[in-house]
Amino acid sequence: MPWMPHRLRDADVWARVDTAGSLIKDGDGRVEVVYKAAPGAKVYRAGARNLTALPGPTVDIEVGAPVPERDTKDTKTGAVAPPKDAVHVWTDGACSGNPGPAGLGVVIIDGDTERELSEYLGEGTNNIAELMAIYRGLEEVKDRKRTVIVYSDSSYSIGLLTQNWKAKANTELVTKLRALTKQFTDLRFVKVAGHAGIPLNERVDQLATGAVSRRR
Repeated sequence: MPWMPHRLRDADVWARVDTAGSLIKDGDGRVEVVYKAAPGAKVYRAGARNLTALPGPTVDIEVGAPVPERDTKDTKTGAVAPPKDAVHVWTDGACSGNPGPAGLGVVIIDGDTERELSEYLGEGTNNIAELMAIYRGLEEVKDRKRTVIVYSDSSYSIGLLTQNWKAKANTELVTKLRALTKQFTDLRFVKVAGHAGIPLNERVDQLATGAVSRRR
């Protein structure tokens, strides 16, 4: 069975292709993918539109059994949507002066329950505030076997946590945060546009800047 390397969100995967190298899609437009090119690799399914071809040879993989699907398909976009019981964690950090007084804002949505955090961090940088917001948000999620989706407008933070960027600063905090992320069975990160009118992104910004204002 031929497979070719592709990019899926934040991960490199191998997708099932035909002899011409084209993705083999099912009736819902999804493709079989594996995360490891190894015998017995677990087979997942992903929307073809979420896959980006990468340079590399076609390989044959003797795969294992398909993973039972927990996600449902978004009927509007065709993309795979998260499970209905996913926990959504919106985060943002703020800093006056950079470095200067810093704060964080978090909104945690778990079904019909919504919680907010607004905390002053003392003197710090904007990057520290962004990382701390993610840390505090994840720290509040007690059931780490559930799907958790973190939303952030910080490319820096998401890059460090999903792209294995080398931390040139804040190394202790990054190491601590990376260790925390490994405690989650299914942790996903979504990059959102900052100051673009996205309601929950605007709300966490208000919580972060409010923490700084109240302290000052």
